[in-house]
Amino acid sequence: MSDLLPDPILSVRDLRLGIGSSHRILHGVSFDILPGEAYGLVGESGSGKSVTGLAIMGLLKRPLTVTGGTIHFQGRDLLGMRPRERRQLRGDRIAMVFQEPMTALNPLVTIGRQIAEMFVIHRGMGWPEARRKAVEALESVRVPAPEERARAYPHQLSGGMRQRVMIAIALACRPDLLIADEPTTALDVTVQAGVLELMADLCRAEGTAVLLVSHDLGVIANMCQRVGVMDRGRLVEEQDTRNIFTNPLHPYTRGLLASRPRLGSREPGQRGRLTELEEVVAAKDRGRDMPTLITPRGPRLVEGAGA
Repeated sequence: MSDLLPDPILSVRDLRLGIGSSHRILHGVSFDILPGEAYGLVGESGSGKSVTGLAIMGLLKRPLTVTGGTIHFQGRDLLGMRPRERRQLRGDRIAMVFQEPMTALNPLVTIGRQIAEMFVIHRGMGWPEARRKAVEALESVRVPAPEERARAYPHQLSGGMRQRVMIAIALACRPDLLIADEPTTALDVTVQAGVLELMADLCRAEGTAVLLVSHDLGVIANMCQRVGVMDRGRLVEEQDTRNIFTNPLHPYTRGLLASRPRLGSREPGQRGRLTELEEVVAAKDRGRDMPTLITPRGPRLVEGAGA
């Protein structure tokens, strides 16, 4: 990195994922996140955003595997660690907020115990002290009546409250990096704003870096300092957030921005469609001035699919 910038807390280089040797999911993804920075990964569904976050966390499920590249966190090679070492980092120094809290939380265990487990496992606390810390964690994420909520089960809370619980679990040990995978997709718009503001405030207060995965450009614009745009498993553009919205350089980024719904734009043709892009530039290396490769874009057709 430059002498004017701190070393990145997370450095992903040429990350490739696949199913066996024939099916490639990610194609050489590279990016850095600085300490305390909020970095956004944006793209349509299926572009590779979520699996990038899962690869960093070490939560990929077979048959999906890392086939190449490196992931360094605070200078340590995550891919070269033993499973036990990864587990010690996961939930402690690196944490994740998942898209759907109802499937991420254990329905048979109370909210308080699920938060308390973080302190027992990563801080070596006894259960009585850990339960007290769990109540404090619920209070920090602005859950009303935290003592009562700590005794509740996930199904007894609203969607917004469950997501606040997920944030409390993720930030319990004050991680250095938080990966937020579509953290507000399942929530009402009015609830989304409160959850995002809460997450941003807590991360700023602790100096936690954030990797925000989202297809919602408005969320990215409000939370992130830099943005990487993904398309079909490639990071095709990376810029400061302001520049992405005011001066997008990549045809796919321009198409993504043009496809946003606009208030009052009900007339046909006022909104672009991503499949109308005649070509897409797939960056071979990170950096907007690096050589590029032109590849066709459009819906993939499988022979006999319409039969």
